Amino acid sequence: MGRRDAGARTATIGHDSTGGYVRPAVRENQGMHASDGRTARPGPVLRHPRSSWARRGRAFAVALAVVVLAGACASPSSPVATGAVTTTTAATAATAAAASGAGTPPGVATAPASTAAADFPPPGGTTAPASPSRGAAVASAVPTPRAGGPVTGTSGVPAFAHVYVIVMENHGLSGILGNGAAPYLNSLIARYGLATDYRAVAHPSEPNYLALFSGSTQGVSDDGVHNIAAVTIADQLDAAGRTWRVFAQNVPPGCFQGYSARGGPDGPGTYARKHEPAISFTDISGNPARCANITDFARFDPASADYELIIPNMCNDMHDCGVAQGDRFLAGFVPRILDSAAWQRGGVLFITWDEGSGSEPVATLVIAPGVPAGFRSSVPHDHYSLLRTIEDAWGLPCLAHACSANAMAEFFPAASAP
Repeated sequence: MGRRDAGARTATIGHDSTGGYVRPAVRENQGMHASDGRTARPGPVLRHPRSSWARRGRAFAVALAVVVLAGACASPSSPVATGAVTTTTAATAATAAAASGAGTPPGVATAPASTAAADFPPPGGTTAPASPSRGAAVASAVPTPRAGGPVTGTSGVPAFAHVYVIVMENHGLSGILGNGAAPYLNSLIARYGLATDYRAVAHPSEPNYLALFSGSTQGVSDDGVHNIAAVTIADQLDAAGRTWRVFAQNVPPGCFQGYSARGGPDGPGTYARKHEPAISFTDISGNPARCANITDFARFDPASADYELIIPNMCNDMHDCGVAQGDRFLAGFVPRILDSAAWQRGGVLFITWDEGSGSEPVATLVIAPGVPAGFRSSVPHDHYSLLRTIEDAWGLPCLAHACSANAMAEFFPAASAP
């Protein structure tokens, strides 16, 4: 009598138990080849009619039992009872039934042959994104943006609604505090807060701007044109779902990358690239959509972004035209911020200078509704401290040297109170 080996799906020549003939051994999924190389269907096999129907019935019953058993094992509470695993199980049962000659059992859907298990996400998960950008890489370390906002960030710093940073030029603390040529600035010092031991981190100007924007001078020690690949606060803000703008007076539109420019919609004045840090980072300068965040003063809006870096031109920043001109400029510009709802509802304005003379500290004003009037801090700070303060306020990871800097939390006693 012939016998069937169910594991290898082969058979020997002879009779089966019902008297039908069984074809010589052929493994599953193997075919017989015609002379032209194509796979040919096997020739007819003589079987007793009752033998054929009986064999098909048994095969169908086995296949149906496999499907039922698989369904019973893969209960809804089981972690493997998900799309990919269930589909694969059903397809396997259908394939076994078809190989036995019984066909596909009713109600069993087979997956296309080209669909691999790897095409499905893992149970309970999703497929991993491909080739993340720099912003996406930063996102892995950035917490989910706040909804409504906590009362404080970390280090006792409030979770500011908006942050404004104005950077002036080339004057130390002694050239501002008590100077009769700067009445507006001294009125702000009397009403808000002043850091009296706040220092630049380098000379000349450009590395200080880079430090404020990226937590590092990036090895720059001059005022030249540099194209830098590094993470900045703009990357952090994008990853956290926050917005940023750089308003540089007299900068031409269209992602201008030149060294300087004059005039334009802002009127007379000179823009200097060395004072505008964002354009020096290639993931901004090389991306038109991000580069569009750098605009002139004609487009200034205190509510346009969460973070706004404000760079006056070479005259209004006190670089070329002195303290009196810079003070007049601030007297006309700063009220646009302080009169806005964006600042009044939890905003903060920092006014600082890029550098002073030698190691002299620079004046840094902290202007926010919760800062005690006339508050002065002698706690040592620098440009990295200012960046760290903003990062702590919004729960952002620290950048480079900002990680070892202290936040300016003493200006916000209400936020740090128990």
